[in-house]
Amino acid sequence: MSSSTSTISVDGKSVELPVKEGTIGPSVVDISKLYGQTGMFTYDPGFTSTAATESKITYIDGDKGILLYRGYPIDQLAEHGDFLETCYLLLYGELPTAAQKADFDYRVTRHTMVHDQMNRFFTGFRRDAHPMAIMVACVGALSAFYHDSTDISDPHQRMIASMRMIAKMPTLAAMAYKYSIGQPFVYPQNDLDYTSNFLKMCFAVPAEEYKVNPVLSRALDRIFILHADHEQNASTSTVRLAGSSGANPFACIAAGIACLWGPAHGGANEAALKMLEEIGTPDRIPEYIAKAKDKNDPFRLMGFGHRVYKNYDPRARIMQKTTHEVLNELGIKDDPLLDVAVELEQIALKDEYFVEKKLYPNIDFYSGITLKAMGFPTSMFTVLFALARTVGWIAQWSEMIEDPSQRIGRPRQLYTGSPERDYVTVAQRG
Repeated sequence: MSSSTSTISVDGKSVELPVKEGTIGPSVVDISKLYGQTGMFTYDPGFTSTAATESKITYIDGDKGILLYRGYPIDQLAEHGDFLETCYLLLYGELPTAAQKADFDYRVTRHTMVHDQMNRFFTGFRRDAHPMAIMVACVGALSAFYHDSTDISDPHQRMIASMRMIAKMPTLAAMAYKYSIGQPFVYPQNDLDYTSNFLKMCFAVPAEEYKVNPVLSRALDRIFILHADHEQNASTSTVRLAGSSGANPFACIAAGIACLWGPAHGGANEAALKMLEEIGTPDRIPEYIAKAKDKNDPFRLMGFGHRVYKNYDPRARIMQKTTHEVLNELGIKDDPLLDVAVELEQIALKDEYFVEKKLYPNIDFYSGITLKAMGFPTSMFTVLFALARTVGWIAQWSEMIEDPSQRIGRPRQLYTGSPERDYVTVAQRG
């Protein structure tokens, strides 16, 4: 950390604030004592200019299009590793040795079963319940089934809770999907890898044998890696805020899932697909391109550009390749939605308007197309996002719990309501 300072002048009084430096990325001005010294807070809607925590997990440089997990570029992890290896890296800080990976994979696989009473829990939902509604409820309910891993002061219990959530999330997600389409639940199988197991639980039926397509399994595994963590985004901040109160880990992850459900966050890939459905056919693309360029038109192209990345989303490059691998493997040639997506992608990459404004196709654009091609309904897209992001949430939560400087989250406000006034009885209110 640097010993340099920044000076701020308030009402003619100068206050020196320490400047802290990270390993890479911008430095931060430590304003934790600003109120005590000046009687003022800072005003930062959305916390877009505020570092709420110190973390060693994920680094993003939006201007350069860089995403690192524990220092490793996302493209290298997605290209050469698998999702459980990435989970280990996010949780423990280093890539596992062969023995460590074998042990980690074994422990996760042996935790994939959920308590059998969860089956009855599902019957309380309406038949047409949204899978995300089911996930929020079921993950929160895990704390009612696993009392032996809710003491956050015990490192061993924290580890067990972490393993349980990573292992059981695919099972719960598959159960949510099966319930929504009226099919029987499919139990996990220990001889399958993490992603193949999930695909089988989603798409197998008792009436016939199901064989996992390795190309689809690898593609979905890559999607999971790309979504595993993304620094202090809305849902991760929600998990940390909930955790700062001492809430149990299952409750914290349920809070993260609830936040992720929003269309501006995890629902963006679903929104991108709905936009493609609205366009309908490739011949209507020029009409919608014109609408997107018109400032007075409310239409917005979903799946293009990113809040953080002002360059090409590094995850989108990998996702683009994965999307085309899946489409080629499945031989899909007569799907108008996918035809619209491929044509729109080509136009957006070449059109001066999009290039100038850096509105490149983002990961949500490609992942929505890929998941649809694999057979997932749009209602499941955010569920899959939650499944993948669970490890990032847990890693961030664990880091926060182990941080000795951690305090309960308590943002302040700029009050603009009525000043103090006296109570008036009903008879006197006119």
